[in-house]
Amino acid sequence: MTEPVARTPDGPAPVARRGAVRRLAAPLGALTAVLAAFAYVGAVDPNEAGHYPVCPLLRLTGLYCPACGGLRSAHAVAHGDLGAALGANALAVLGYLAFAVFWALWLVRAGRGLPTAGPRPRPVHWWLIGGVVLLFTVARNLPVGSALAP
Repeated sequence: MTEPVARTPDGPAPVARRGAVRRLAAPLGALTAVLAAFAYVGAVDPNEAGHYPVCPLLRLTGLYCPACGGLRSAHAVAHGDLGAALGANALAVLGYLAFAVFWALWLVRAGRGLPTAGPRPRPVHWWLIGGVVLLFTVARNLPVGSALAP
C-alpha cells in the first residue's frame, strides 16, 4: 500500500517511504566511489613519472588545459595539503568543494525521504561555468596568471 501524495515546499513528497538503507544507498555508493578514487590517487603519486598518461593538449601544444594538475591536486587533497592542491589546480579544488556541498545536500534530502533530484542548471549557468573554465584556462597559460599553472 502506498501513502497519498502530500505537498511540500519543494514539490510532491515521496509516494512511498523507503527504508533508510535503500534511501541512502545511492549517495553512500557515490561517496564510496569518490573516496576509492581519491585513495588510489593518494596511494599512486602522480608526481612520479610513468603512473598516469600525460595530458595530450600539453604534450602536443605546450598549453595547460583546465584539468592539468588535477591528479596532483587530488593527491594533495588526499594527503591534506590544501595549499599544494590549490597550487596544482585551483579550479579542481573548487570542483571538489562543489561536489562535497551537493553530496551533503543529496544525503540530507535522501535521509529525510525527500525527492533527491540534483541541481537543475539553466543554460545561463552552463554558459557561466564554461566562461569560468575558459578564463581559468587562458589565465593559467599567460605570464600574468602563471600562479595558476600547475
